[in-house]
Amino acid sequence: MIDLRLLREDPDRVRASQRARGEDVGLVDALLLADERRRASGLRFDELRSEQKSLGKLVSRATPEERVELLKKAEQLKTDVKAAEAAQNEADEDARQLLLKLGNLVHEDVPVGGEEDFVVLETHGTIRDFGAEGFEPRDHLELGEALGAIDVERGAKVSGSRFYYLTGVGALLELALVNAAIAQATEAGFVPMLTPALVRPRAMEGTGFLGQAAENVYHLERDDYYLVGTSEVPLAAYHMDEILDADKLPLRYAGFSPCFRREAGTYGKDTRGIFRVHQFDKVEMFSYVAPEDAESEHKRLLEWEKQWLTGLELPFQVIDVASGDLGASASRKYDCEAWIPTQGKYRELTSASNCDSFQARRLSVRMRDGKKVQPLATLNGTLCAVPRTIVAILENHQLADGSVRVPEMLRPYLGGREVLEPISR
Repeated sequence: MIDLRLLREDPDRVRASQRARGEDVGLVDALLLADERRRASGLRFDELRSEQKSLGKLVSRATPEERVELLKKAEQLKTDVKAAEAAQNEADEDARQLLLKLGNLVHEDVPVGGEEDFVVLETHGTIRDFGAEGFEPRDHLELGEALGAIDVERGAKVSGSRFYYLTGVGALLELALVNAAIAQATEAGFVPMLTPALVRPRAMEGTGFLGQAAENVYHLERDDYYLVGTSEVPLAAYHMDEILDADKLPLRYAGFSPCFRREAGTYGKDTRGIFRVHQFDKVEMFSYVAPEDAESEHKRLLEWEKQWLTGLELPFQVIDVASGDLGASASRKYDCEAWIPTQGKYRELTSASNCDSFQARRLSVRMRDGKKVQPLATLNGTLCAVPRTIVAILENHQLADGSVRVPEMLRPYLGGREVLEPISR
């Protein structure tokens, strides 16, 4: 959540941010009114409590005759204090609920617009000309089935559409990617983490996934648990309700977890293969830093993602995501999109988001610098979303005979294999 003081001091900035996101600007004024009621009700409660304490002192010194009247007044005051406390609690909750609906402030340099209004910042690698090589590229599913690596038919039989099995060399390829990603993250100073896939409501709400993103979240109603769509959620909540020493920052974690997404609103999109699925594994980088270090950490996360994709020998571009496509928590987000030959376009493989103090305020994660205690900043960056990375590797490194060249970086994690060969079934 944003700082209420900023809302009071510069409401036009918050209105501009809401407008850039394509969200309800009226929410800002509703929250300002709710904040006024919250502060007024708090002042009223404090005044009545002070009066109640003063009256208590008068009763102890009063004559018997005066005490009768004072006790009557004290009884009425007790009722008034209870009503004022209830009003204060109600006003606090009303303001809190409105505040939870408000997205993070959009960074001033973010391009304004929707999903297609991103700005390309960089392009890396060379797109292969398959025509010049004398063959038409196969898509990842055709390649994966020939390699004995992907089985979507049985995935659909067992679990429904957008589910799959990784089999044989496909399973080995996932394990290779995960181990390589964790090795890179560990070398960069991240602490490897295996995180819970089920979290309580506060963790999901605190990271901002129960607002506009709620339709894509799986909820187990009987137990009131949520299945995470990214290990960002348990990593952000790891230090919930804690005060961290400023001199121990930054804290960096690399979480590996299964991820679950309903993919609501994507009917008919990416239905073939494993590019858009309901369950997948992912390695996620997460940083806790001092607020003044957030922008530089954001660039570092992006550099680690670029290092990863370059190591996989994939052509990719870096985009500055537009304001309407940021999600509630991010003030700015960079995506790395890999070239997918059979689609003839770049598709998202990784994201790096700067959430400033938005998540930390919601989760009460603070830092102590001397005597000063304040919210810190959190950032997250995908290092390897496994299925999409497999899609990109198979399609970009395929050979004319249906085999797939293994990027040199992955070979030590695949028993030295240089090529993945088709199998006969």
